[in-house]
Amino acid sequence: MTHPILFHLAFPVTNLEETKAFYRDGLGCVLGRESSAALIMNLYGHQIVAHLTQDPGAPQKGIYPRHFGLVFTAESDWQALVERAQQNRLTFYQEPKRRFPGEVTEHLTFFLEDPFGNLLEFKYYHQDEAIFGYRQQAVVGEA
Repeated sequence: MTHPILFHLAFPVTNLEETKAFYRDGLGCVLGRESSAALIMNLYGHQIVAHLTQDPGAPQKGIYPRHFGLVFTAESDWQALVERAQQNRLTFYQEPKRRFPGEVTEHLTFFLEDPFGNLLEFKYYHQDEAIFGYRQQAVVGEA
């Protein structure tokens, strides 16, 4: 493929003004088109769409099975978002930490929770190949 491809994700929210406060003001997303029922946003070059609903579903009891986020390719960018989230007093579902220390899949991670219970994970892998590779490793996520 010779042209950039963007990721798209739609997710439920119950209030568009709270959505703007978290995603635009908190995370730094750029707002796109908006209707009375949905809001398009630019999350680091990817399209996310908040859809208004009266029933966002039951809250999860942990980080699995559903969350979304970004994999940073520069640790400094990951750290800058940690600092932005802290400065904006966003809700950390899991504080920044190092996962799988000493393993080839070692990475930095943190989870945020938006006002509607959606979980967002932000990662930085110390070895680029760990993003998609190391198929011989049988660990995906935490138990």
